[in-house]
Amino acid sequence: MHIAFPARSAAYQHLIIPYAASRSPAGQSALQGLKLFHLEQLLSTLTRVHVEQDDLDTPSPDMPHERIRAHVLNLPANHGDWPWAALEQGTPSPQPQAYMTPCHWQIGMDQVVMLNPEHLQLTEAESQALLAAMQPFLTEDGLTVRYVHPTQWHVQGDMLQGVAGCSLDRVIGMNVNAWLPKGEAAQSVRRLQSEMQMLLYNHPINDARLAQRRLTVNAFWLHGVGILNQAPASPAPQMTLALRSAALREDAQAWRQAWQDLDTQLLAPLAHARSRTPVTLTLCSEHAAHTYQSHTPSVWQRAQRLFRPLTVQSVLQAL
Repeated sequence: MHIAFPARSAAYQHLIIPYAASRSPAGQSALQGLKLFHLEQLLSTLTRVHVEQDDLDTPSPDMPHERIRAHVLNLPANHGDWPWAALEQGTPSPQPQAYMTPCHWQIGMDQVVMLNPEHLQLTEAESQALLAAMQPFLTEDGLTVRYVHPTQWHVQGDMLQGVAGCSLDRVIGMNVNAWLPKGEAAQSVRRLQSEMQMLLYNHPINDARLAQRRLTVNAFWLHGVGILNQAPASPAPQMTLALRSAALREDAQAWRQAWQDLDTQLLAPLAHARSRTPVTLTLCSEHAAHTYQSHTPSVWQRAQRLFRPLTVQSVLQAL
């Protein structure tokens, strides 16, 4: 993939907006009547320069917004995953790193579905107690695990070498079997998954949660797996996750309100600065990413815009 970004020396802004739209019936319905004045104002001065599109039958293990961000930073790919955990550390290391997210797998007759970890409402005390119980087994496998927040731990170790991760967002609400790490390198990870499921089954934290009719923690998910040998030379784009939570909950009202807030708080100053600062804007759905840039339109493009102006609905429905 190649996107013609402005030269690094140029003062420019690149904003990535994940979950700007969804192809689901509920997502398309939520677009009806959505008024985003500043987004429409900004789009009137931008030209679409790149389309990133997943194969809907075999989607990529990563998400389009992750792919765009990774390409801007020129990160090394790892079987469709990206070394986000290593990037967060800030210090390059030859050892593979990953995020480990405690989660709940809903076991059905013919599939195992990953529920959104946010639904656990896991507290800091609960998360740290579960991690403490798991630590001896993780250490035995040569893994160093550090608590970050209730649904994210940082893990590092040679056992992760060659393991192909999958974005947490890609697997939420899906059958995990299609996305579990495969191959010889992943055998130790899958064995550890089984051991931790047995350990967590009767853990006091889960007993207490069951008594309160709350979801238990019965698995973990590895994502953002990879090695980062050197820090990125490219400036990082800005990415907002303001729409993510409502989109994953499929809460149309909350998603529309989040878009309104985003339009007022983030896009308004960007729209006002567009005449003096080059702008790159990437709008993403769960399967596509469209990148727009400041660009002097041709006579033909100006004529097209005169008779067929870009609207918020047409741009977001195209994702």
